[in-house]
Amino acid sequence: MNRQSWYPPPSRPRPVEGGLQARSRRGAIGATWWSERFVSVLESIGLGSRLQRGRNYARRGQVISLDVDAGAVTAQVQGSRARPYRVRIGLAAYGKTQWTKLEQALAGDAWFAAQLLAGEMPEQIEELFAAQELPLFPATASELSMDCTCPDWQVPCKHLAAVFYLLAEAFDDNPFAILAWRGRDRDTLLDNLAAVRSAGPPPADRQRTGKPLDDCLEHYYDLAVPLPATGLPAISSVGLLDQLPSVAIMVRDNDLVKLMRAAYAAFGESDITG
Repeated sequence: MNRQSWYPPPSRPRPVEGGLQARSRRGAIGATWWSERFVSVLESIGLGSRLQRGRNYARRGQVISLDVDAGAVTAQVQGSRARPYRVRIGLAAYGKTQWTKLEQALAGDAWFAAQLLAGEMPEQIEELFAAQELPLFPATASELSMDCTCPDWQVPCKHLAAVFYLLAEAFDDNPFAILAWRGRDRDTLLDNLAAVRSAGPPPADRQRTGKPLDDCLEHYYDLAVPLPATGLPAISSVGLLDQLPSVAIMVRDNDLVKLMRAAYAAFGESDITG
């Protein structure tokens, strides 16, 4: 008897209406450097041959849903059974302290900050993460936790592989999903980068030190320097007449201002002060 007769025929997945389909119909999946990097990392750690089995699932639209959250990608994949399988791909999300360190490094480079604030993913961002000893992509299979409710004992199964490929295309559409998987959503990241860059270095006078307040209370209200003596400037009487508006008053056919000017001159041109 042929040994292959012991095995059941390969099962066919149930068709799905409105499933998530990979845009790539042939060849590699992933159009941007970050999605290609994601797939290449997975293939380089020994998942490539198994990922290929899910490529057909991804292109047929067997994945019903796909969600990216901090530390976990969850999905539903329709297989040969009536109930879709639940898939989860876990990756360690960085905490608040780690992201503060990353955000300061990103904000410290004007080029990185400008590209991220413009909604673009800098090509050297992977190196920046590595310099902080916080890798952006998983480097080994042990960094990923992969679960599927299907009966297949192999990990990753074709359902997990299908999610990997659609995840790569999701990264094409939204590169910030990679960062969200690591624990920082787009809006929070951009807000924090803008805040770090606007804060700038602390003012120099914040570093100054002086005497304690208790040692200064006795003379707290004393003047540091004497106030200068001030007074109104001396004004010439003739100058006062020059500042008068036009006065249409006549005294015995004589202009009033002319009479006053003659009177001031008779007083000896004395200066007055107010």
